[in-house]
Amino acid sequence: MPEISEEPTCSFCGKGRRQVRRLIAGPLGVAICDGCVAQCTELVADDAESAPDGAGPVEPDGRPAGARPPRPRPHEIHALLDQYVVGQDQAKRVLSIAVYNHYKRIDTRTASVGRHAAEKDTVELGKSNVLLIGPTGCGKTHLAQTLARALDVPFAMADATALTEAGYVGEDVETMLAALIRAADHDVERAESGIVYLDEIDKIARRSAHPSTTRDVSGEGVQQALLSLLAGRIAEVPLHGGRGRPGDERVALDTSNVLFILGGAFTGLDRIVESRSGGGLGFGVDIRPRQARAPLEVLPADLQHFGLIPEFIGRIPVVSLLEPLDTAALARVLTVPRNALIKQYRRLFAIDGVTLEFTEDAVHAVAEQALLRGTGARAARAILEEVLLDPMYEVPSRADVSTVVITRDTVLAKVDPTLRSRSRPAFWSERHDRSA
Repeated sequence: MPEISEEPTCSFCGKGRRQVRRLIAGPLGVAICDGCVAQCTELVADDAESAPDGAGPVEPDGRPAGARPPRPRPHEIHALLDQYVVGQDQAKRVLSIAVYNHYKRIDTRTASVGRHAAEKDTVELGKSNVLLIGPTGCGKTHLAQTLARALDVPFAMADATALTEAGYVGEDVETMLAALIRAADHDVERAESGIVYLDEIDKIARRSAHPSTTRDVSGEGVQQALLSLLAGRIAEVPLHGGRGRPGDERVALDTSNVLFILGGAFTGLDRIVESRSGGGLGFGVDIRPRQARAPLEVLPADLQHFGLIPEFIGRIPVVSLLEPLDTAALARVLTVPRNALIKQYRRLFAIDGVTLEFTEDAVHAVAEQALLRGTGARAARAILEEVLLDPMYEVPSRADVSTVVITRDTVLAKVDPTLRSRSRPAFWSERHDRSA
C-alpha cells in the first residue's frame, strides 16, 4: 500500500494542495487536481468527436451507451395492445397514433431546448386529445391501463365523477395532475410531457342540452374548469392531492404538452345519433341488432345534445367509438390475452398443485351469461367467482384431487365440477344440484 504523505499531491501532475484550486482525494492516497480533471474532460470530448460512427460503448440492443431507446412505432404499440385487449381495432389504431405523435412532440421539444433561439423550429407541434366512447366493459379502461405499463412517459388515471367546480365539496380539476407528478417521481418537467386518462367523462355532461339558470357544479362547471387544462395552461397543483389548504405545498405544472385521453360510456348517445340519422321510431326503421348495423358516426352536435359544451368538444379533436363485445369476443377475452381471466384462475389453482380445465362449451356459457348481465367483460369475473366458489374453498384441503373440470352444466345448471383423483385414472365426481 502506498504511503500517504501529510501534504496530498495530484497523482497526475504532482502539484500540492496549495498549488491548485481544488484537489480531489480518492482511496489509497490517490488524488487529482481540478486542472487535470479539465484536461481529461477535453481529451474525452475530442475522442468522442473524432470517433467514427458506431465507435464507443454500446447498449445490448446496439445503441450508443446512454442513448435513449428508440420510440415504439404505431404498429408496435398496436401489437402490444393486441396482447392484452381483444378486438377494438379502430380504438387501438387511434391510441397508437396519438401516443406515437405524443412521443414525437416530446422529442421535438427536447431537441429545441439545446438550440439557439434563432435555430428553433418555426412550427410548433400541437396535441390532439382523444375521446373514447363505448359501453361499459368494452375495454376503455383496460386499454388505458395497458398503455400505462408500456409507455416511456408518466401516465396517470383519474375519475371525472369525483370532480366538482372550485369552491364545492369534491376535488378540483387540478388535483388529478398530482397523480401525474407522482408518476414522474416528482419531476415536474417530466410530468409536463405525460399522459392523463380521465374516465367517466360522460358523467360531467350538463343536465340539459340547453344552458340552465341553476349552477351545475359537477357537470357544466367541471367542463368549464377543464377547458384551459385541455388546451394548455400553468396549473397550481397540490402535491398531496385533494383541494389542499392554505400553506400546503404546490407546484406549477404546464399542461400544454400533457396529452389527455378521455373515456366514457355515454349511455343514450346511440339513440341521439340514430334519431339524427333517421333511425328512430316508425316504418322502415332498421330493427337489426346494433352489431349488425353500420357503425355509428358521432358528430359534435350529437355530443352537444348529450350535454357537452361546444368549447369542451372543440378541445377533443379525436373521437373513437368502441363496439360492445359479442359472445365470441367475450369468449376470446376469457382465454386469449396474456392476462385472460381463465389463465389467472388456472394459475391460482396451479399454486395448490391442481389443474383447472374449462371445456369449450363452458367458456361460451360464461360469455353468454356475461353478455346477459350487460356489463361486458366485467361481468365475466363475477360469473367465474360464482362458478369456482366451491372448488376454491374445498380443493386446497383435498390432497386427492389433481384436476377440476368446469363444464357447461357447471356454469348454467349449478352442477358441481367434475374432479379427477390423483390415485384413480378415471374421472369421478361428487355431482349434485347445488341449487337443491
